[in-house]
Amino acid sequence: MLRNYIKIAFRNLLRHKAFSFINIFGLAIGMACTILIMLWVQDELGYDTFHEKKDRLYRVTSALPELDLKAAISSAPIGPAVKAEIPAVKSTMRFSANNYDLMQVGDNMFEEKRIFYVDSNFFDFFTFKVKSGDIKTALLQPDNIVITESMAKKYFGNDDPVGKTIKKNHKDDVNISAVIEDVPTNSHFQFDFLQPMAYLARTNRDLKENVWDNFNFYTYVELDEHFEATPAALDTLNAKFKAIYKANEPNLKVEFRLQPLTDIHLHSNLFADLPGEGNIQYVYIFIVVGIFVLGVACINFMNLATARSARRAKEVGLRKVAGAVRFQLIRQFLAESSIIATMALIIGMLLVIAALPFFNDLSGKSLSIDLLSSKLVIGIVVITIVTGLLAGSYPALFLSGFVPAKVLKGNLKSGAGSSVFRNTMVVIQFAVSIALMIGTTVIFQQLQFIRDRNLGYDKENLIYVNMTGEMWKKYSAWRSELEKNELTRDFSFISSLPTNLTNATIGVDWDGKSPSIQPLFANIAVDENFMEAFRMEPLYGRGFSKEFKADSTNYVVNEKALKTMNMEPSTAVGKSLTMWGRKGVIVGVVKDFNFKPVQHDIEPLIIRLNTWGEIAVVRAKPTKTAETIKALEEISTTLNPEYPFAYGFIDQDLNNMYQAEQRLSNLFTIFAGLAIFISCLGLYGLSAFLAERRTKEIGVRKVLGASVTHVVFLLSKTFTVPVVVAMMIAAPLSWYGMNSWLETFVFHVEIHWAVFATAFVAALLVAWLTVSYESIKAAVVNPAKSLRDE
Repeated sequence: MLRNYIKIAFRNLLRHKAFSFINIFGLAIGMACTILIMLWVQDELGYDTFHEKKDRLYRVTSALPELDLKAAISSAPIGPAVKAEIPAVKSTMRFSANNYDLMQVGDNMFEEKRIFYVDSNFFDFFTFKVKSGDIKTALLQPDNIVITESMAKKYFGNDDPVGKTIKKNHKDDVNISAVIEDVPTNSHFQFDFLQPMAYLARTNRDLKENVWDNFNFYTYVELDEHFEATPAALDTLNAKFKAIYKANEPNLKVEFRLQPLTDIHLHSNLFADLPGEGNIQYVYIFIVVGIFVLGVACINFMNLATARSARRAKEVGLRKVAGAVRFQLIRQFLAESSIIATMALIIGMLLVIAALPFFNDLSGKSLSIDLLSSKLVIGIVVITIVTGLLAGSYPALFLSGFVPAKVLKGNLKSGAGSSVFRNTMVVIQFAVSIALMIGTTVIFQQLQFIRDRNLGYDKENLIYVNMTGEMWKKYSAWRSELEKNELTRDFSFISSLPTNLTNATIGVDWDGKSPSIQPLFANIAVDENFMEAFRMEPLYGRGFSKEFKADSTNYVVNEKALKTMNMEPSTAVGKSLTMWGRKGVIVGVVKDFNFKPVQHDIEPLIIRLNTWGEIAVVRAKPTKTAETIKALEEISTTLNPEYPFAYGFIDQDLNNMYQAEQRLSNLFTIFAGLAIFISCLGLYGLSAFLAERRTKEIGVRKVLGASVTHVVFLLSKTFTVPVVVAMMIAAPLSWYGMNSWLETFVFHVEIHWAVFATAFVAALLVAWLTVSYESIKAAVVNPAKSLRDE
């Protein structure tokens, strides 16, 4: 019986090649999209699941409840303290991410940024594969260092580097104790070098003095294997953490929460978190998109199968007369759709293999197809089975329900039910396409808004250079050289880049401050050139100036800081302000400006005078960027010859902060375009079939005087009403979805009615253009040819 089903299925495919191509190719594209999305979702959901102890590992996060501020960092002593006092905490581990260090082996010298200082039990917590060396003792000595496989090749080629040394910052020799495989891309932290915390403890005040009120470390805990991590039990642990902290630091109001390791990537929107965090909302979005795209492809199959029902009516009638029951016919048609789904899968997999490099570039991932992965194979099999059953279900039920007496007499007509079903499916297809078009447009507008938004300073042409090596000893010479050169004269020295400022303190006092409040103030140190270099103007007062020696203890604040302190901007200048015990006065007020991503609100900011450097920011003239970089390189090489020259652009850093949104936009655009293309495939096939069915009607109309334009309009308007209905469905759904997404940004665009109008017109034009070829072809046929069989 199965052999007979397969034979009939292939005969039907070969007999109607155009419809077969539309069905198979449409399903193949839909399945390819779904498989790509499945790979992406699987990767996102798989972050940190490769660690053997993943179910018992948690990160300690902190929160200032008064400010609704949650942070990924905690203080240095909290980890050892909770381990000593809470039996459920089996072990704790801390790490600190370093900004950059110069690493040198022979003539190979590079500035490295992915360096972690970790406690010696790091490898007891996290599972990383060792290539060489003893991982158990690798971090016991302060002068040891663990490097990744790619760093080993970068510095030592194919030689085993264990036992060899790397010179760090031209002064320290560190011994390579182990080499591990590169960190998997689905790890929430990425590093190239690991050094013991004992190395950092030589100079770090937090570690040397057990400072409780500085939050600079990432702390992880391993819970006892017998501890049942229920929500109530975790809440109890959180309360114990808070009590231990309060016993050591009674003034700071802090709460703690244990965050499961496998939740960190997708469920973190925390202050001072590690770069590269994901967003569970995007995972949900792409799951829905994948279902929609595959659903559109399945709708094509159902539509064309039911539209062509008359072609197979007599076959069904004869099978029923011969004794076939409805269940057997349903099984036959489902078998046929499964064969088509299998063929589509083969083509779809070829499309996935071809598209994967391009998809990886767009998504920023390193996805691959591992046919030995049971999850992937099961996922592909499930997609194939679901596609076959979903695409073939309605046609099977519809075709198997024909009455033999009617169909064998030739009395079968495409009833109202069939027409309503086809129109409903077309509505769903275009509702999906319109919703995706609206989503793509809104995401693009938001990204454009971010790029064009006035941050409160001019971000263009700002080049920055970090002070390294000898530059710290030659700060005055560095300034002098910049002032001498016309290309670099427009400069400023700042302590942190105003792109994602994480420095903050509660150590601020002012006259009239209530002892019951504990606000958090962001802070940055800038020199006297800051206002001019960043093209900022004070609202009241002035910026820092060399003419005022007292500015070394004075402050400039933003509007939000004054609101927090309950001061009026017009009267704030001259009032006293104390930060970290250093008393001064407010000399200027600046307008609120963005110093964090636009997902965050503008926070209170205190600006103090920078007298030591750290980051030099130079504003290049619009047409002199290359020359300015060259001038900076010459100055850097002269003053700091032992360190390689490195620079960055503030506007590029800002763009990089929205990579996740940019990738979302790119992928959304691709999948929206494919959904529309699949819809057009089905619409073309449907229009060709309907034009064929109405050949004689068109002939009669032309004989009676109908013009080609009238006939084309008659055939095209069949698909106009479904597009209108689709717009009525898609508009509110897409508005709700995109409005929810926009609410994740404090600063965002408003969804304008023109977005919906544009999507509707575009969908209508696409539908008309798709059916126009078959409509015009049917309209220009000679009536004599259409009616000669009558």
